[in-house]
Amino acid sequence: MKLIQELYGNGVISDQKKNELVAILKKSIKTEEEIILENNIVSEASLFELKSKLINVPLAKIDQKGIPQEALELISGAAASNYKMVPLFKKDKVIGVGMVYPEDIASRNALQFLSRKENFVCEVYLITFSDLRAILKQYKTLEIETKKALQEITETEDKKEVLTALDQNSVSDKFADEAPVIKMVLVILRHAIEGNASDIHIEPNRDRLNIRFRQDGILHLSLFLPLSVHLSIVSRIKILANLKIDENRIPQDGRFSAKINNKDIDFRVATFPILYGEKVEIRVLNPMEGLKSFDDMGFSARNIEVIQKALKMPYGLILSSGPTGSGKTTTLYSLMRILNQESVNVVTIEDPIEYSIAGVNQSQIRADIGYSFAEGLRQILRQDPNIIMVGEIRDEETASLVINAALTGHVVLSTLHTNSAVGVIPRLIDMGVRPFLIPSTLRAVIAQRLIRTLCPKCRKKVNPNEKVKNYIIGILKTLPDFIKKDLKVSNPLQVFEANGCDFCSFKGYKGRMGLYEVLPITEELIEVILKNPAESVILKSAQKQGMLTMAQEGVLKVLDGQTTIAEIIRVTQEN
Repeated sequence: MKLIQELYGNGVISDQKKNELVAILKKSIKTEEEIILENNIVSEASLFELKSKLINVPLAKIDQKGIPQEALELISGAAASNYKMVPLFKKDKVIGVGMVYPEDIASRNALQFLSRKENFVCEVYLITFSDLRAILKQYKTLEIETKKALQEITETEDKKEVLTALDQNSVSDKFADEAPVIKMVLVILRHAIEGNASDIHIEPNRDRLNIRFRQDGILHLSLFLPLSVHLSIVSRIKILANLKIDENRIPQDGRFSAKINNKDIDFRVATFPILYGEKVEIRVLNPMEGLKSFDDMGFSARNIEVIQKALKMPYGLILSSGPTGSGKTTTLYSLMRILNQESVNVVTIEDPIEYSIAGVNQSQIRADIGYSFAEGLRQILRQDPNIIMVGEIRDEETASLVINAALTGHVVLSTLHTNSAVGVIPRLIDMGVRPFLIPSTLRAVIAQRLIRTLCPKCRKKVNPNEKVKNYIIGILKTLPDFIKKDLKVSNPLQVFEANGCDFCSFKGYKGRMGLYEVLPITEELIEVILKNPAESVILKSAQKQGMLTMAQEGVLKVLDGQTTIAEIIRVTQEN
């Protein structure tokens, strides 16, 4: 009852409340810490800081990246759960061990037994219940499940049996489901879905096979496996994607579908020969993430108005620009879903088709047989289309055909690789489009990036340092007057930063959102395009008309607590 007594001595609880807690403790099988937290006396962090001082054991700060697998393997999941103790780090023969109850004799004895058995020296730290739960979750992760599958592969007497099991056509459904390599691939796919990963990278190196997931736009090393299973895993994926198993000299593309956690998910597969074997990239095409409605895209009121006005025009070109992985295709799909009515014919030419949209005629290009974007677009114009979507403008021929299609009474949607919205116009001119044709065809440009959003449960309000403060103030000064008029900035200036908790897997961020520049083609801009279509001149004119750059819109999102300055700088490449 030391903690209750200490809280009473510090004036946190009254004499009556102390007696109530003591009475509950005597009748309950729960610990003193659990009872204090259940009665909302103090926060968990405050309680364990107090306990740390009382028992003279340092309170651990848990690494947000998680505990290394080599450390986790030193204490079994059962022992960790039973004794409320988990490994925190491993440095040579020293193991940091986090314990909720370092004062408990049984837990200490169990730790001494483990240290003698595994021959390591312990450094004991105090951890909270939340930290314990977060680390226990890691025992049910990708590494553990794949390790079981690896063990099954090792125990298989005839390895040819495993490779035969890869071909589902040659074995029973029951055996196919139970084959260790098939289990391993399914585990990797399932963890990618559960972790909201957009891509899976399977990469052979000199001495191991790395599995990396791209989560919220950032690649993380999620698992490494022995090189001995590389061929089996790649073969299994090739069979699923209907690729040639015996061809590893040239890249191959394919796709497959699977039901994961009762959801139908599509996967796009691309193989690529590298020094140590074949690298496999799997794009996760989750309809719940990729087919967003226009209202869920995160556009500002001003940007929505510009885009809706462009969509209502009977013909013209709407372009989405940005680097690979910035969400351009998702934006075009959301616009197509608005335009897709029973009274119109919507035809697309894509590479690849990422999502199937009911009522839209979608065509996949095949460069190997000469069916390119340009050739596909020529054929589309013979299909009596009202609305055309061209996956990407890659060359002068496609650019010319897109402009002509927009001139001849079609609504055309497409993408282009540029760094900003204003960069689209000089880029089109570089691709051979005559400047006087651009005002007649181009209706709006949407440039975009994807930024990570702060976890709403653990984001922390802070006073920014001088560098960040000056950056924000500098951007605020450049905002248009109509934005400044309604903008409320705290004094002193405060922003939120990433912290990390169980909800966001200790990353500090949860999910992503769009950061946009939307450029309408106005009368003022037409004059600029015809006279001097330099990027700097176009930008100046666009800003006069109220266009916000991605950096400006990003700072507004920072002040609104949605993301961090670090994210804005990362995606806009500001220094």
